[in-house]
Amino acid sequence: MDYISTRGGAPALGFEDVTLTGLASDGGLYVPRHWPQMGEGDIAALRGLSYVETAVRVMAPFVAGSLTEQELRDLCEAAYGRFSHAAVTPLKQLDHQHWVLELFHGPTLAFKDVALQLLGLFFERFLTNRDDHLTIVGATSGDTGSAAIDAVAGRAKIDIFMLHPDGRVSDVQRRQMTTVIAPNVHNIAIDGSFDDAQAMVKRIFADRDVTDKFTISAVNSINWARLMAQVVYYFYAAVRLGAPARKVAFSVPTGNFGDVFAGYVAAQMGLPIEQLIVATNVNDILHRALSSGDYSTSTVTPTATPSMDIQVSSNFERLLFDAGGRDGAALAEQMRGFEAAKAMQLTNAQREGAGKLFTSARADSDQMMQALRWAYDAAGEMIDPHTAVGLSAARQVALDPSVPVVTLATAHPAKFRDAVERSTGVRPALPARIGSLFEREERYEKLPGTYEAVRDYVTAHATPGKGAAKDAA
Repeated sequence: MDYISTRGGAPALGFEDVTLTGLASDGGLYVPRHWPQMGEGDIAALRGLSYVETAVRVMAPFVAGSLTEQELRDLCEAAYGRFSHAAVTPLKQLDHQHWVLELFHGPTLAFKDVALQLLGLFFERFLTNRDDHLTIVGATSGDTGSAAIDAVAGRAKIDIFMLHPDGRVSDVQRRQMTTVIAPNVHNIAIDGSFDDAQAMVKRIFADRDVTDKFTISAVNSINWARLMAQVVYYFYAAVRLGAPARKVAFSVPTGNFGDVFAGYVAAQMGLPIEQLIVATNVNDILHRALSSGDYSTSTVTPTATPSMDIQVSSNFERLLFDAGGRDGAALAEQMRGFEAAKAMQLTNAQREGAGKLFTSARADSDQMMQALRWAYDAAGEMIDPHTAVGLSAARQVALDPSVPVVTLATAHPAKFRDAVERSTGVRPALPARIGSLFEREERYEKLPGTYEAVRDYVTAHATPGKGAAKDAA
């Protein structure tokens, strides 16, 4: 299996190099040259399998040439052995049609653990026989940072620099990052939004003065390996609800578009998905893009769902590339226009391609709180605000009652205790495995929201490597 850039100007790479590189040298995102296929018999054969065995069968084609099935199985067993639930991603029923898929049983209580626990092991495995040192630079709107730091803290040959918008993540989210005191972990709070932080990360990847000296990689969902791992739970859930004989719909709280794009990948592989519902909060650029073709940024509005307070969704580029005919040169020109004007219109081909599977819905603060209360009152299930946005969207979209609708529960409710308590009157307790989070020392650097400040901090504290971005070019 090899991988190509959405912008058509970077060399094709194998899975190992794609994992260590992250962003393509032309600024694009890597996708497989073709989508592996699973027939009805292959999907039916997933019935009764453990999460690890499901993961091996779904991911094996993507890692071919870099890992054997047994090597992949060993890594999956190590990654998912740290989860607190034997099913890894269990389903919970809310009513006759609605379900939630709990993705927060990993060590940092967020869906990011499902991919990042595995990605950390991929990094360690691939660096073992390389005379190189990896510098991970990432931006987080809340959960990616803690999950990535947990996955790589203390690992040899890796430094991690994680940017978060100062004052715009929950206290639990912040402390899960800043209380990890390890020599290879560097937390940075910037004066600005998540979009500002994400733009800085992308700029570092394009800065040859940095990439000539350091081997820069990504843990955000721009890294294909992370997105690949998220494909698995769509198969795992759908099979338990009757696939392939029965179609299933999914509603996904959406910020950077990685989680819902993983559902798109599952569908391209053959999973019978009736619909993917893109659920946004009031920062609704994706809702506008999918409903009217208008992909135009506006000011980010801080909300009780900070992981969705995003105006530029990096992974949307992967959908535009695939749904629009896989024309890298045309997409590169389109994205250059968007980066200059912060606005663009989707082409007819892109809208038609996306419209075959995607729909979208927007939930404001009141709708989010109503959905959160409904889950608690009607089913005794406490959910977090992001999941509530997804559930609100799921209940807004009219689907055949015979089609089960699965809302992805992306975080443990205790990560957003204040918002959950305002909605339900009950304050969720932190799980025992989090321990004394609020008694630990915090350590992080506050920097102004300028690229130069962040670049200079990273280059002053990182360990030089061979320069993967240079090698890949």
